[in-house]
Amino acid sequence: MGAQPEWLMEPADVWGARWDACENPLARTYMEVACRKQSLVVLAADLNTMAGLNALVDNVGPHIAALKTHVDLVDDWTAAGWSDFCAKAKGHDLLIFEDRKFADIGSISRGQMAGDYDIRSWADIVTAHGISGPDIVDGLCAGWNDVGREGGVLLLAQMSSRGNLLGLPGYTDEMVRAGVPNPGVFGFIGNGSRASELAQLREKVGDRKLVWTPGVNIAVGDGEMGQRYGSPRDAVMAGSDGIIVGSGIYKSDQQGESAKAYADISWQALLERSGC
Repeated sequence: MGAQPEWLMEPADVWGARWDACENPLARTYMEVACRKQSLVVLAADLNTMAGLNALVDNVGPHIAALKTHVDLVDDWTAAGWSDFCAKAKGHDLLIFEDRKFADIGSISRGQMAGDYDIRSWADIVTAHGISGPDIVDGLCAGWNDVGREGGVLLLAQMSSRGNLLGLPGYTDEMVRAGVPNPGVFGFIGNGSRASELAQLREKVGDRKLVWTPGVNIAVGDGEMGQRYGSPRDAVMAGSDGIIVGSGIYKSDQQGESAKAYADISWQALLERSGC
C-alpha cells in the first residue's frame, strides 16, 4: 500500500480501524473530507468581524477540513451575513464546528441550539462539557432533529489551558465512559499540547470515536492567556484525528501558506501513523 498514490487512497486505507468502528455519521463524513483535502486541520476562526472571517476562509479554504467558529464573538453578526458565510464554508467542502461548549441540562441545551443564532441549522458539530450529565448529548441531538438535520457532539475530555480542572482524577475517564457508547457523540476534545496525555486518552477512547485537539502550533511552547502549544505532528502520532489551529494560521502574514504547512504536516503524520 505504501506505493499507492495518495490521491487513490480510500478512507478505509487511511483511517484503518477508525473507519469501520466510528458510529456517528458525521465522523465518517469528516474522514472523507480529510482525505479529499489531504488535511486534518480544523481552523479556529476566532475573529470578530464578518469581513475578517470571509477573507480568512477564502485564503485557507483549500487546505483545511473543518471550520471552528464562535458565533457569539462576531461584533457585526447578522442572520443573512452568517448564512452567506456558512454557504461559503460549504463551498470549500468544510464541516462547520461551533465551539459553544454547552454545559446545561438537556432541555435547556436543546433550546440553546435554537434562538437568534439558530446553531442547529448550520453547525455540523458542537462542543459540550459533560458536567451536567449525559442528557446534554440527547438535548443537543434533539435540537438538530427539530430541523431535520444530523450532527455530532464533541465532549471535552481534556483541555490545553494552564490550570484547567478537567485533569482532576476521574473526570476524563467518566467522560469517556459516558461518551463512547453514545451514538450522538462525534468524539472527544483532547490536549494537543501534551502528547503523553493525549496518547492516554486515545487508548481509553479506542477507535469508535474521533479525538480532536487544540493546543498545537508549529512554534511549540506557551502562548497568551495560559494557552500551551505542542507539535502538530506529535499530536497526530499520539492519536489526534483533527488538529485545531487558530493563531498559527489567522495571525500569519501568509495565511494560505501557513494553512498548507499545517495540512501537509498533519496529512503526512496520518499516513505514517496508518502505515500508508
